[in-house]
Amino acid sequence: MQKRHKLIAIVASSVVICLLIAIGIAYYYLYTPVSAKAETTYLYIDSDDDADSVYTKLKACCETQSLKGVKPMANYYDYQNNIRTGRYEIGTSDNALTIVRRLKTGNQTPINLTIPEAKTLDRLAGKLAKKLMVDSLALVNLFCDSAVCADYGYSIETMPAMFVPNTYSVYWDTSAEQLMKRISKEHKAFWNKDGRMEKAEKIGLTPVEVATLASIVDEETANKGEKPMVAGMYINRLRIKMPLQADPTIKFALKNFALRRIYNSMLKADNPYNTYKNAGLPPGPIKIASIAGIDAVLNHAEHPYLYMCAKEDFSGTHNFAKTYREHLQNAARYRKALNERNIK
Repeated sequence: MQKRHKLIAIVASSVVICLLIAIGIAYYYLYTPVSAKAETTYLYIDSDDDADSVYTKLKACCETQSLKGVKPMANYYDYQNNIRTGRYEIGTSDNALTIVRRLKTGNQTPINLTIPEAKTLDRLAGKLAKKLMVDSLALVNLFCDSAVCADYGYSIETMPAMFVPNTYSVYWDTSAEQLMKRISKEHKAFWNKDGRMEKAEKIGLTPVEVATLASIVDEETANKGEKPMVAGMYINRLRIKMPLQADPTIKFALKNFALRRIYNSMLKADNPYNTYKNAGLPPGPIKIASIAGIDAVLNHAEHPYLYMCAKEDFSGTHNFAKTYREHLQNAARYRKALNERNIK
C-alpha cells in the first residue's frame, strides 16, 4: 500500500513539475520581450503582406531568431485573416502577447509627415511616397487629376497652393485620397489662423495668389529677413500693373531649375509662366510656398522700390532700387561679378 502511495506521489509530483515547466516555458515565450534591440523599432506591414512575410519582417525588425511565442498567439487570434497594414511600434519590453494584440487590432503608431517645399507636383509625390505606404504614381495621378483638383477648388496649376509645408501626424498607410482630405483640412485651418485671410483681403489677393507670389519670393531669396522686402517690391509692381519680370518664373517655364544665370534669349520663351512676357501673376505657384514666404507677402514691407538685383558679393541678398537707371548700375556690378567667377 505504501509503495502504491509513493508511486502516486511520484507521478503527481512529476505531473506538477511538468505543468510548472510548461507554464514556465509558456510564460517565457509569451511574456519575455521579443526584441533583442536596445531601442524601439518599427514594423511596416504592406497591403501585400501575409502572416509569413510579417513574421520575416518581425524577425529582422527585432533581430531575433525565434518567434516561438508570437506564432502560437497569432494562430490563436487568427491573425492570418486579420492582417492590418500600418507602422507598428515594437518596444524593448513588448512581449509576444502585446505585439500580436497590437497587430491584430491595427493599433499602429503615426508618423510625423512634413510637406516638402517641392518645385513640382510630381517631385512632391515622390518625396511623400518615400514616407508613406502609398506609391508616388497614385499620388501624382491624384494631384494632377483636373476633376479631383476642381473638387477641392483648384486647377492643376493652382493645386500646389493647397499644400502648406507644416509637419502633420498621419498614419503610414494613409491613402492618397485620405491625404488629400487631410491637406485640405490643414490648409483651411492655416488660413483661418493669425488673421491670414483678413490680411490677404486687405492687399487684394486670394490665398492662391498669395501662395503664388510667395513661391516666387522663396525662389528669389533664402534670407528670411529679406523676404518681406522682396514681397513688397513685387506688390508695388502689381499695384501699377508692371510685369513682375521674376527670373525664377523663367526657370520654371523652362523646367531648368539648375540655371544660375538668365540670358535675354530665355526671356522670349512663349510660356504662361514667363513673367517678362505676361503681366500679373503666373497661373499658379512655381513651388510649394514656405510659411515664411506666405507670411512675408501678407506682412510685406512698405517701401518705394520697384527693382532689385542680386548683390555682387553673392551673399544671397539684393540691392533694391527706385529707378531703372539705378537698377542698371546694380545689375552691371552683378554681371561683372558673374563674369569674374566665370559663371555661365
